[in-house]
Amino acid sequence: MATSSAARQMPHDEARCEFARQILAGLTASPKHIAPKYFYDSTGSELFERITEQPEYYPTRIEIALLRQNARKIVGLFPPGGALVEFGMGSTTKARILLQAATSLSAYVPVDISADHLRDEAKPLALDFPHLEILPVAADFTQPFELPPSIRSQPRVGFFPGSTIGNFEPEEAILLLQRFAKVLGEGALLIVGVDLVKDPEVLDAAYNDARGVTAAFNLNLLTRINHELGGNFDLRSFEHRAFYNRSRNRVEMHLVSLKPQRVRVNGKVIDFQAGETIHTENSYKYSIESFHALARSAGSKPVAVWVDTQKYFSIHMLAFEGEVR
Repeated sequence: MATSSAARQMPHDEARCEFARQILAGLTASPKHIAPKYFYDSTGSELFERITEQPEYYPTRIEIALLRQNARKIVGLFPPGGALVEFGMGSTTKARILLQAATSLSAYVPVDISADHLRDEAKPLALDFPHLEILPVAADFTQPFELPPSIRSQPRVGFFPGSTIGNFEPEEAILLLQRFAKVLGEGALLIVGVDLVKDPEVLDAAYNDARGVTAAFNLNLLTRINHELGGNFDLRSFEHRAFYNRSRNRVEMHLVSLKPQRVRVNGKVIDFQAGETIHTENSYKYSIESFHALARSAGSKPVAVWVDTQKYFSIHMLAFEGEVR
């Protein structure tokens, strides 16, 4: 067993200041918006896990099934003795499927913004995979960060499941893939989960589940702001709204102000009109061809793709061939 103290995070005061800066910048912009990465405090993470268990929410269920069905084929493309680097570790369920199948891996490097979450997940992983070096890194993967020194000479495979790539504008997704290429290095592979274009009714149900778990997840963002930034949002004055934007092939999530109101956040007053929204998330849907075009724009080469029989979800293997500047 080889766990590491690589899990680290910026000091609490610095993290709070950055959170406050980005929240206030988004709430004073026009239109108002907040980055979806801020959904994930401890309550938000728990609510998201509940979302994945809802019958309407297909992505997690199908992606896990695809990984189980194709694990041998996927890991058969891994270089021997490599390290698996997961960008944005949530539940370890998906990574465990690959770790169990890839017996030649030497290390697993989960990267997540929460050091506490990483530490909690690393302990059982180290017990279950004693032959692996478990090297958690607490970092925002959308920003520059460094991998642990012990794996810098090893071949690397990136893992970015959950269709998280769809939360980024296409131009941002290209830059993100290029950032991953720079972190992983020339010749690395990347496994990406990508949600596919489908019947809007399926999408509407997935993002507006009957039990209201997604609504609670979205509204919890305001609760987090209240707790951490001294906000006074009245959650009864906002409602969850999610819909499919056909012209942009994306699901949008918003928090809608139900009346004219004034809210104080971190000492600053924010005004809302009735019907005004805070845009909290996009989830772009791709075809196989459109995602391959995006991947090529980022300088990567599509190697393989696995798709479920309904053609709801896809898992892509990309290769970074050239040097990334």
